[in-house]
Amino acid sequence: MPTFRRFEDIDAWKKARILTKEIYLMTSTTGFSRDFRLRDQIRRSTVSISANIAEGQGRRSDREFANFVNIALGSLAETKSHQYMALDLKFINQKQFQEIYGKLDEVGRMTFGLCKHLRKK
Repeated sequence: MPTFRRFEDIDAWKKARILTKEIYLMTSTTGFSRDFRLRDQIRRSTVSISANIAEGQGRRSDREFANFVNIALGSLAETKSHQYMALDLKFINQKQFQEIYGKLDEVGRMTFGLCKHLRKK
């Protein structure tokens, strides 16, 4: 029996959804709007976090769910890497970087905790 009935009930998914909106807003700024590849890549990787949590929950087995949550963690790491590139290219400042990175860390801790929970079952 799966742990959650609806992916919308998963706190990590809720936080990832909010974070995705923030990334979209951040990447709508002037610097990002001209670098189509980085903008699109960071958007795709952040969308992938919540999408994989939702897809995993929809698989209806905790084992498969855990695998998709693990993929979400990979997408989260990819998003963090893109954040560094955005900082290096001065598309974002240090304060923006720290705010988003802190939120990525929070989502990462929640997602990792979910993965551990699913693997114990």
